[in-house]
Amino acid sequence: MSQDIRTIIEKHPLFSRLTQEQSERVARHARTLTLPEGQILFSQRDPANHFYFVRSGTIKLSRLAPDGNEKVIEFTNPGQTFAEALMFLDAPAYPVNASALTAAELISFDSRDFASMLRESVETCFLLMADMSQRLHGLIAEIDNLSLQTGSCRVASYLLKMAPTDSDSFTLDIPKGVMASRLSIKPETFSRILRNFQDNHILSIKGSQVTLLDRNALTLHAESMA
Repeated sequence: MSQDIRTIIEKHPLFSRLTQEQSERVARHARTLTLPEGQILFSQRDPANHFYFVRSGTIKLSRLAPDGNEKVIEFTNPGQTFAEALMFLDAPAYPVNASALTAAELISFDSRDFASMLRESVETCFLLMADMSQRLHGLIAEIDNLSLQTGSCRVASYLLKMAPTDSDSFTLDIPKGVMASRLSIKPETFSRILRNFQDNHILSIKGSQVTLLDRNALTLHAESMA
């Protein structure tokens, strides 16, 4: 069992209540994966035999619409897990595609063995349920945002979420088309909104570097429903 995997198992909430014997069991079945940018991890409808922890990089979760267009569902970043809820299903299959938006390093865990072990740990079951409940609330909030917020509002909210609290400058290295899909707007609409923010001196963009010039004005856009 590597020191890196041991450290993750000891610190991550999903594993923190495991006994030493359980932690060792999880680590024995864990594998480290390195994905180059653009590499597919799994495809929609593949058997869901593993769940994952992101050590570095960003994983893009997406689905293909009937017309063949990609809809980005979520970005999974370092310190986060994904696909763990599927272990509770009979013959589970991944409902999304997963690929490396940037070069990424993951730890893969055996879903079936972990589910078997959960029967021995009520505390861990409750931790996992709490995590899934939190994600459900996040999805409900996102549905509200898509229903009630304008495109400008969604872009402003996303930029504020990405901006650090102690600095007005940050790097936005996600391709604009991917970001537009995540926010459920067309790429040309996304570009137009950014140009409008720049023309109104709310922010400036140079390559992937974003600088907030008027954080208060951006916050007003994020809170507006009109």
